[in-house]
Amino acid sequence: MSDFKEYAAVSDEQLGFFIDSSRCSGCKACQVACKDKNNLEVGRRFRRIYEVQGGGFAPNGQGGYENNVFSYTLTISCNHCDDPICVKNCPTTAMHKRAGDGIVRVDTSKCVGCGYCSWSCPYGAPQMNEQTGQMSKCDFCIDLLTQGQNPICVDTCPLNAIKFGTIKALREKYGHLSQVQGLPDCSITRPNLVVKPHLGAIVKGDN
Repeated sequence: MSDFKEYAAVSDEQLGFFIDSSRCSGCKACQVACKDKNNLEVGRRFRRIYEVQGGGFAPNGQGGYENNVFSYTLTISCNHCDDPICVKNCPTTAMHKRAGDGIVRVDTSKCVGCGYCSWSCPYGAPQMNEQTGQMSKCDFCIDLLTQGQNPICVDTCPLNAIKFGTIKALREKYGHLSQVQGLPDCSITRPNLVVKPHLGAIVKGDN
């Protein structure tokens, strides 16, 4: 039996997330709160904390070396992309992007659990619900949004590192950066995501 419930669009504009990676401590409070709200078993996570590290010692051209080592944490969920590849590759139209607020959802009355959406998504957003044999993912806590509340991850973060709103407003306030070290090329799906990068997270040539 399908557990899918449709909700009216909560905005006339595309919604998105802002992640302040310079604040994120990797405490995983957002991840735990999301798992608790959605009753997710071990292994299934709609919001995930990634630990990114790299760099090293490079010659500085003056006979010495420059330290460009970096390490940081980054919280990521579904980015409700402008061009969601999961929607393109879903053979049953179960994975769909809503008009208005642009939230990408799974209609479980249509999902056959083939997994094509999961294989396609560069962010690993769609995940199999082993109990139902169908796909599942972050839906922006749409049930809370319709009640005028924030997504659970936003309210749970103790450092206020996660914000949400229309992507237009977020970009006007925080800029357009969505490509940082540790994330796939944003040209693949055009994510509705803005990131304030941690030191060392900026990809050279990005702006």
